Amino acid sequence: MRVVFLGTPEFAVPSLEALAAHHQVAAVYTQPDRPKGRGNQVAESAVKIAARRLGIEVCQPERIRRAENLEPLKAWAAEIMVVVGYGQIIPQNIIDMPRQGILNVHASLLPKYRGAAPIQWAIANGETETGVTIMQIDAGLDTGDMLLKETLPIGRSETAPELSVRLALMGAELLLEAIRRLEAGTAQRENQRDEDATLAPILKKEDGLVNWHRSAAEVYNRWRGFNPWPGAYTTFRGQQLSITSVRLGQRELDAPGRLYSEKHHLFVGCGAGTTLELMEIQLSGKKRMNAEAFLNGYRLVENEMLGEKP
Repeated sequence: MRVVFLGTPEFAVPSLEALAAHHQVAAVYTQPDRPKGRGNQVAESAVKIAARRLGIEVCQPERIRRAENLEPLKAWAAEIMVVVGYGQIIPQNIIDMPRQGILNVHASLLPKYRGAAPIQWAIANGETETGVTIMQIDAGLDTGDMLLKETLPIGRSETAPELSVRLALMGAELLLEAIRRLEAGTAQRENQRDEDATLAPILKKEDGLVNWHRSAAEVYNRWRGFNPWPGAYTTFRGQQLSITSVRLGQRELDAPGRLYSEKHHLFVGCGAGTTLELMEIQLSGKKRMNAEAFLNGYRLVENEMLGEKP
């Protein structure tokens, strides 16, 4: 089948590779190159890098919906389009272009976790399983009919990047099967129940700010889900402190945010008397350090707290 692929992040690469191996990918659309990282160096998207490796023409319009981009898109004569984390809203006049419509590889069990960050919010909310849904795009936010769905358990210590790798591979396989069924005329469409929908909005910097009144399990799940960005951060003696490695503690502490040390181990109190053990942390402008190095460099005083305003 002749395909136009629209995608940007690393998560989309396995789907592109699978399509290129089994179908004719006429063109790849991805976001324009953007400044990235501390040095603001202009970086290409993971999908652009993969497309060039596969020898597929790359298009990077600033806004695909603009009138000047519609005829070139239509000229590819795609029988089907596939969207995986493209990062732009697809309007109805583009949805109507391909004969078989547009498929989306969505990293959740729709209608749960509609939106931009389904992997992150599923982990942050303590879900024990998630999955991939292949859906037919319509004009809504992840509201189209579902063609295929598969479930995957979430590991107890699994972070968002780790889960993303597994879901991306699952999504690629499911995408090929969905297209096979469309070609054979055996695809079964299932409507989503809007009343069961939950949202997974795009992450914001403030989502990483730790509320120590949450239970240790809740803080830990948010740390796993928001890794690597926005991460988990708090304040210590008026400075921002990022938590780079953490695990559930076994002690009970009666004050959320209170620090406690024992035999070179560092604990912090959370809600309901639960605790976290801080394994590695990073103060603003400093290098990462393990708990022992932190305790040697910053002698704790009695009732030392995290999260207090300077």
